[in-house]
Amino acid sequence: MTESRLVYIASPYAGDIQSNVEFAKDACRFAVSQGVTPLAVHLLYPQILDDRIPDERTAGIQMGLRVLKACDELWVCGDFISHGMQAELDAAKEWGIPIKQIRAEELLDWEVPDRSMEMV
Repeated sequence: MTESRLVYIASPYAGDIQSNVEFAKDACRFAVSQGVTPLAVHLLYPQILDDRIPDERTAGIQMGLRVLKACDELWVCGDFISHGMQAELDAAKEWGIPIKQIRAEELLDWEVPDRSMEMV
């Protein structure tokens, strides 16, 4: 097996959290279909940190930036740049990490595999 690029997935989280989480999952599925290894910290850290608590939100952003530093690329997914995403974009630019924009339309047009099929 060849090693694939590690890609940091940035997409909105706050606001309509349920829809945004589904969008982030779709972005990760899309990334897998492109032959890369996606990493979306905003699908992980909200499970253990409370975004409504400023210190925990700050800690989550800082941990995410640490993960970003280890990635080969940053993919900015969607048509809206949140505060957290802007911090990720700024850091990637500073560190020379390549950035790729994935528009929402591109993700929505991509055929997501049927999720109703269970793996046996």
